[in-house]
Amino acid sequence: MNRILLLLFLSFFFSKINAQEYFPNNESVQNKNNNYIAFTNAKIYVSPTQIIEKGSLLIQNGKVVSAGTNISIPKNCTTVNLEGKTIYPSFIDIYTDFGIEKPKSNPNPGRGSLYDTKREGYYWNENIRSEVNAFENFKYDQTKAEELLKAGFGVVGTHVQDGIARGTGTLIALNNSNKNTRLLSNKISNHFGFTRSVTTNQSYPSSLMGMTALLRQMYLDQNWYKNGNSKTSDLSLEALINNEKLVQIFTTEDKLNSLRASKIGMEFGINYVLKGSGNEFERIEEIKNTNSKFIIPINFPEAYDVSNPYLADQMDLKDLRFWNQAPTNLKVLSDNNVVFALTTDKLKKIEDFRNNLLKSIKFGFDKTKALESLTTVPASILGKSNEIGSLKNGSYANFVITSGEIFDEKTVLFENWVQGTKYVVNDINAKDIRGNYDLTIGNDSYKWKIDGEISAPKSEITTINKKKVSSKLSVSNNWITVLVKSKDSINANFNRLTGFAGNTQNLSGKAVLTNGTEVKWTATKTSPFVIVKDTTKPTKLNPIIPVTFPNIGFGNVQKPVQQTLLFKNATVWTNEKEGILQETDVLVKNGKIATIGKNISDASATIIDAKGKHLTAGIIDEHSHIAISNGVNEGGHNSSAEVTIEDVVNSEDINIYRDLAGGVTISQLLHGSANPIGGRSAIVKWKWGLSPEEMLYKDQPKFIKFALGENVKQANWGNVSPTRFPQTRMGVEQVFTDYFQRAKEYDATWKKYNSGFKKDKTKSPRVDLELQTLAEILNKERFITCHSYVQSEILMLMKVAEKFNFKVNTYTHILEGYKVADEMKEHGVGASTFSDWWAYKFEVNDAIPYNGALMHNQGVLVAFNSDDAEMSRRLNQEAAKAVKYGNVSEEDAWKFVTLNPAKLLHIDDKVGSIKVGKDADIVLWNNNPLSIYAKAEKTLIEGVIYYDVQKDELQRVAVAKERNELISQLLQEKNKGMITQEPKKKEKTEYHCDTLEQ
Repeated sequence: MNRILLLLFLSFFFSKINAQEYFPNNESVQNKNNNYIAFTNAKIYVSPTQIIEKGSLLIQNGKVVSAGTNISIPKNCTTVNLEGKTIYPSFIDIYTDFGIEKPKSNPNPGRGSLYDTKREGYYWNENIRSEVNAFENFKYDQTKAEELLKAGFGVVGTHVQDGIARGTGTLIALNNSNKNTRLLSNKISNHFGFTRSVTTNQSYPSSLMGMTALLRQMYLDQNWYKNGNSKTSDLSLEALINNEKLVQIFTTEDKLNSLRASKIGMEFGINYVLKGSGNEFERIEEIKNTNSKFIIPINFPEAYDVSNPYLADQMDLKDLRFWNQAPTNLKVLSDNNVVFALTTDKLKKIEDFRNNLLKSIKFGFDKTKALESLTTVPASILGKSNEIGSLKNGSYANFVITSGEIFDEKTVLFENWVQGTKYVVNDINAKDIRGNYDLTIGNDSYKWKIDGEISAPKSEITTINKKKVSSKLSVSNNWITVLVKSKDSINANFNRLTGFAGNTQNLSGKAVLTNGTEVKWTATKTSPFVIVKDTTKPTKLNPIIPVTFPNIGFGNVQKPVQQTLLFKNATVWTNEKEGILQETDVLVKNGKIATIGKNISDASATIIDAKGKHLTAGIIDEHSHIAISNGVNEGGHNSSAEVTIEDVVNSEDINIYRDLAGGVTISQLLHGSANPIGGRSAIVKWKWGLSPEEMLYKDQPKFIKFALGENVKQANWGNVSPTRFPQTRMGVEQVFTDYFQRAKEYDATWKKYNSGFKKDKTKSPRVDLELQTLAEILNKERFITCHSYVQSEILMLMKVAEKFNFKVNTYTHILEGYKVADEMKEHGVGASTFSDWWAYKFEVNDAIPYNGALMHNQGVLVAFNSDDAEMSRRLNQEAAKAVKYGNVSEEDAWKFVTLNPAKLLHIDDKVGSIKVGKDADIVLWNNNPLSIYAKAEKTLIEGVIYYDVQKDELQRVAVAKERNELISQLLQEKNKGMITQEPKKKEKTEYHCDTLEQ
């Protein structure tokens, strides 16, 4: 036993010294080289900020021994004179899939969707693949390695880019010669992302909010498992626990997703390194506040070919603007002290990396910061600063040799050394053969001009009569090869010249003529190559369009601020007992309604003449699906109570601005109706230009979406998908009963555990976000908004609720509510319905436009909602239909879209009416708000003007002007010969209750 341990120790020891010592060698003579190599007289960047002029770099066995101006050169040393050359640490890209085969999708998915995993011993969801290790799937790709080496990279981090929890990444040195030392760390990082695994057909999660909820549940399960509470083994959770001390890298691919990932990290005490997308500059304040380090790609979009005006008109201003602004991202990040590394990810070609980086530098990105982002920063992120990223003593001998400053356009990269092994990019000893020559090939004489770059010379040959002869010159290791077209214009063949450039004054060699005859060729230099000074003006950079909030058309140049405003002589719809007040003043101060009355004055207020105009509370849309990112439904399970719309609010949806133009200030963003128990909702204030988190209604009541009818039983999902329980309306009832019973037992288990005296010795119950949410309903802490149509199901859910001792809060749609209004009134449920939708599917056949009025007359609290991006802009007109259908009074009809939805949402203490002390969420209309001619002139939220009709008119002009300016820039790019791409129209999906992600 001791002998085995000794052998293992020695094996490990010698592998650290030199992996080849104990490896069989069947390829060549065993040769161990311990000699030193000294690079002298070079400008050496030990790090981006530590620079040695005319210094020496000494390396041995793949490591840096020392760097300085007075280092001692050992006897057994090869010396390389690098006078006039510069040495930099090789670059590091910590985010790649280098050497990893892309995962393949299941070739036999079978019929329909899968809801349960087929794996055993792993996590219940197949998108959690934390047990995957990149080093087990790694195969060195020499072709790709050479592309990276030519770009200056020496080390890459690589991982399997698949799934939500993706497993560990590995760190690889791009050493093409010694395969035994390439693996620097088999597990260097732990990876996550907001994308499904291509290897699974499991339905859940199908949305971004589902992925977010799955991550939360995964971390809760990890902690629960770590504390020894599980009775079974789970290799996925064990891998998460084993790898929790690694660098945690989260792939976000969007600025808002970066904020979402950061929020998850804060919840669980994880400071992710966030792999961004290049649009961070659009939300730089919020990005900075994450306190995260980033990995940033520089895959700038190619210019659009807008020469066809019809195609150009299809382009979204946002995309045109991003093309213009993208090169500034690195400068903006750097100026805001965001720490980031750069990556080649998403580039079409590795060689584009340098061009794009130089472009960023032209737009103000600091060169020292650029070098740091490729060397010391990625090394620091990985905790490998003592090994890579610099040329400190003891670090790997990973460095590049260049002709000059590395970020100069004309600088040539000669060699890239990785672990002391040289990779030649351009011949450092190449002779400069440029100049003018008298060329003789056999008996024929020519004039020969060689110019271009030393590493890529160009040939121009003319006859004595100054007739140009086609030629092509190539040089490799100072060997010259030239193809010269025959003087005979009829003969299409070439004379072939070869020779060695030993003496650049007199070149010579052998020529094979078109007829196969061998002759001698000579070239005598008549004049040296003269560098022609570039007198052309530097390329003028395109003016950068200022960032707006959000960074799309009609965004704010500056974030709007709270004001003190005094509306004078308005017709005020109070929604209170005072009713409609004529010729009344309203003072807005500190975001609240401060005073209502006559002849109000305030010296600090901006006065708004509201004579002849109407001032109302802001419209509240109780049922909306706008401004949601990547999925309104999480239909992968029949219950998705664990997901929340709060995680996926999209603050950049133009529908927000359109809603404000229609007087909407608050919306409840609801989960769709794909399953009986949907997700939690988000109540938002439409603070245009602010972040998603700032839009969320503070301390909002808790709501969840339930659904009944055709959608949840998959009656309209086609022939393949309907495989999930329930498939009938009877089954829907059983889903509710089953889940509430489970939630009741779950809640009892936790209450017993939390009150127990032996809590420390008792195994903790598992936190289940789904059942926890349903338990909140039972404990009257969360309210149900239920999608409903048919009277039998409406009655069914009320009975289920009464069985479990709670009340349904709101029936939405509720188009057969008029049939059961008395039962609804008795139960205490409110109704959020359409004004006049009917007959758009079978279960709506009995809908009537008098529905809202009939329920209202029965004493049910009634609101009108939109459930539609277009309709939400004209809810004032929807409210007017209650007057037309059912003779509801104008005041009560207006409450259908203001005070009543506020009551349904339990926020009427703050909003929904004009009352002193309430939030100043108000709208100034040019006419009676129920009129089809009414337009919102100003829409305020908490005293901030988020929509102003006069400003809107100016913005329309500004948007048109900006669009023309960007198109002009793009046309100039095409005229310069730059690569362009065809304009493509992006179709925007407007979500409805039944929308499913593809």
